[in-house]
Amino acid sequence: MNAQDPAAQAAAPTSEAGENSDVNLDMILDVPVTLSMEVGRTRISIRNLLQLNQGSVVELDRAAGEPLDVFVNGTLVAHGEVVVINEKFGIRLTDVISPAERVRKLR
Repeated sequence: MNAQDPAAQAAAPTSEAGENSDVNLDMILDVPVTLSMEVGRTRISIRNLLQLNQGSVVELDRAAGEPLDVFVNGTLVAHGEVVVINEKFGIRLTDVISPAERVRKLR
């Protein structure tokens, strides 16, 4: 490999965090992902599902005041609490799952 060839240098894999890693990371920074929050879950039968109508209340498995789960593309990444900012809902992250823990859960 020619040390003066920038294209060859950019394509060369590196095991250390360095310039080449930054170039590769820049390629994915604008990829959109879906961020979602979950207040809670429940399981109901199809019979009960079909009986739901306007005004029905569905009890969830989480107590009031417990942190919400924050998911990115279906993977749990954090916990947080609901906040209101300029009359819109938001979430304040209270606990972020470490990257190592996220990878462990994928296996």
